[in-house]
Amino acid sequence: MEVLKIATAGSVDDGKSTLIGRLLYETKSLPVDRLAEIEERSKAKGYDYLDFSLATDGLLAEREQGITIDVAHIYFSTAKRNYILADTPGHEEYTRNMLTGASTAQMAVILVDARKGIVSQTRRHFAINQLLRIPKVIVAVNKMDLVNYNQEAYEQIKADFNQLLTSSDYPLQELEIIPVSALQGDNVTTNSAKMPWYPGRSVLQTLEDFEDSTSRERPLRFPVQLVLRPKKEGYHDYRSYAGRLTGGQLTEGQGVQLLPAGHRTQVKAIYQGGDRVHKVVSGDSISLELEGDYQLSRGDWLVPEEEEKQGTRQLELLCCWMDHSPLQPGAKLWMQHGTQLVQVKIKSLTAKWDLDEGWTEDSSPLGLNEIGRLELMTSKEVFVDAFSDYPENGSVILISPSTNQTVAAGIVQ
Repeated sequence: MEVLKIATAGSVDDGKSTLIGRLLYETKSLPVDRLAEIEERSKAKGYDYLDFSLATDGLLAEREQGITIDVAHIYFSTAKRNYILADTPGHEEYTRNMLTGASTAQMAVILVDARKGIVSQTRRHFAINQLLRIPKVIVAVNKMDLVNYNQEAYEQIKADFNQLLTSSDYPLQELEIIPVSALQGDNVTTNSAKMPWYPGRSVLQTLEDFEDSTSRERPLRFPVQLVLRPKKEGYHDYRSYAGRLTGGQLTEGQGVQLLPAGHRTQVKAIYQGGDRVHKVVSGDSISLELEGDYQLSRGDWLVPEEEEKQGTRQLELLCCWMDHSPLQPGAKLWMQHGTQLVQVKIKSLTAKWDLDEGWTEDSSPLGLNEIGRLELMTSKEVFVDAFSDYPENGSVILISPSTNQTVAAGIVQ
């Protein structure tokens, strides 16, 4: 069954956790014991309704403060498809968490309080979704019950969002704005009779009908993760390569190019789960044998035989800084790209992203949660794709050599 990856975002108290909890409840995705716990805790708080926000706030600090802090991945299903939902924090302090949670999403859901309209965090989340080129965004105009389901309040927020979209340098493919009440269940899974003026679909109907028109058959990408050399009798000359096919498909006998060496050969055999198979597709974890005596190592690549893929030692990254110590030009870090780990040096910071002004020419050190454009040099040649063309091969993280902590997440420009 098809899997749709979703990221949610919204300012503090916009009702994101309640919307997710309502979705889980109405798709019968809440375990019986979890539902009983929600009922018990809702009564203890004196509510005459179920507090569905309790379904998602897992950390003690989240429950105590009523905010989302960490990224939680939530799984649920309908008869049509499976869903993986990244519930990302709404507070500005956790912008880095929001960006990483949305980095693999095919669709985003941004909540807005119908009483407040667009606030600074709304614009921040909307801009990050655009920077990540997420194909579609649902704007859930929540708490419509608190404005008496007033159409004018909805229409004003809709106009404001359309203005944001047209003024952006990174237009989204599609934007759908839905008036909802997560607390009352209006327009969450089915259309509400309380808003007859809204002719569109509910949130769940929109999720179920979504087709990612930006997805396409991308060329072969197979990064070697592990070289298999069994120390068994009869396997003295055996060598195969294990990893996950991140793009394209692979068949026995198919011609491939080995990078960085540039050799061309054919696939001799493919194994999946211990069985020999003829064909595998993107997302499959496999091991394979090659024709000829070639020695690959972790971080090497298999790409189409005919592709003229050029390596580079200079990259431009759009980067979110995640460390409390600012990034200084000239810093030396590790870069993890797929299965490959290489040393890099930060040549320069060419621009910073500002919520009000967009991209500005600012070369000051990049601070915690700030987004900037970096130029860096790698210690050896790397083979990458632009994130906008090939997200699986255009994403990296930067690691501090002194602490071994991830200090930044970046996408190749």
